[in-house]
This record gives sequence, C-alpha cells and structure tokens, in this order.
Amino acid sequence: MTRALLAIARDGGDECALAEKICRACVAWLDIDGASISLLTASTARATLWASDATAELLEDLQFALGEGACMEAALTGRPVLVPDIDDVTEVGRWPAFAAGVVEQSAARAIFALPLQWGAINLGVLALHRRAPGSLSAVQGRDAMSAADTASLMMLGVCTDPGDGQWLDHAVSHRAEIHQATGMVLAQLGISAIDALARMRAYAFAEQRSLSDVAHDVVSRRLRFIPDPT
Repeated sequence: MTRALLAIARDGGDECALAEKICRACVAWLDIDGASISLLTASTARATLWASDATAELLEDLQFALGEGACMEAALTGRPVLVPDIDDVTEVGRWPAFAAGVVEQSAARAIFALPLQWGAINLGVLALHRRAPGSLSAVQGRDAMSAADTASLMMLGVCTDPGDGQWLDHAVSHRAEIHQATGMVLAQLGISAIDALARMRAYAFAEQRSLSDVAHDVVSRRLRFIPDPT
C-alpha cells in the first residue's frame, strides 16, 4: 500500500489531484467502498479536497454542517476514530445528529477516520467508509495507518522513497533562503533535512502562511523551532 502511494507522488498535480490519487489508491488496496480527504477538518476553513463517491461527499457535508462526527473527532484529538458499525449506539452515542444523518441518508455502515498528522500539526483527515458493517482486520488497520502517514508527508510535499533516495518538492528546491532555513531548523532540532523542511511546511500550513515567509523568519531569527517534548 505504501509503495502504491509513493509511486503516484511523482505524477505531480495540485493538492486536489493528489488527494484524488490517494483516495483511489485506498479504495483499490483496502477493503473499503469509498474515501475522502479534508484539510483543516475541525476549523471554519475546512476544505474537502476530494471525495470518491456520493456517500463520501455526504459524510463530509454532514460533519461540516453539524460540527460533529468521526472526522471532526479525529482532527481534534489527533487519533484514529474507528466505527465498525454506525448502528451501534454505544460507539456513536457521542455524535447523535451525525449518526442519525448517516443512517437515514447514506449507504455507509462502517467509518474509519485517520488524522493526517505531522508531529503536533493536524493537516486534515483521511476518511474511509464501507457499505457493510465490520472492523478493519489487523493487516488492513496497519495498511490504513500507513496510508495516512504517507499521505500526510505527500500533502506536505515531502516524502522519502527507500528505493530512490530522497525526493523534495522541486518547486522549492532551488530557493536559497529555504535551503538556509532548512539547515538552521535541522541544527535546532537535530533532525534530517527532509524532516526539517517538513516541519517548516507543517508550521506554514497551520499558520496559513507561505513557506517562503516562514523560512525568512527562521533566517532572520524571528522564529526558532523547539524540539517536541519526549
């Protein structure tokens, strides 16, 4: 599953095109019927990048309209939210309006919301659904989590391919100030250049700023990254 996602990273395209490819790969490789990706899921700036079918679109719309649901919880907590049976009130009692809407209006019976997480930054949520109730198997669960982790890196524009070395977003690879800031952040955090660039991009995403502006603040010493507590 991870190799399938890494294989599509080099095809290029904008965020929506990338989200479509990620969702299509999940539907093809996991035992699910539909998928969607949203960014800034729990905020008023929420945006659905792509939904595979009408059910996925409805699940996105319900959660945005109601302000509750599996994806909202995954975005707020940074933890996967797995609902093997939407009819099971013991599982979904905390989202009464959303659960009722899903049962009444959609074909989904199992919902799996996986946060797209980079450190403390939550980029959004990868949502998967099935028409039949049932939990993900252990293997499917690992594949789904791997897909979410890989998708997080891809949505930041950075991923690592063990077969070909390291791949960076070519749109920024030539910018001297970003290179300089990357070197400063890797020294501050004791991490690789790939991870340092990803940390800056995650910060820029969360603050709704450009990567160039964040890099300028780092170089100007107005912004310093602090290691995550262990």
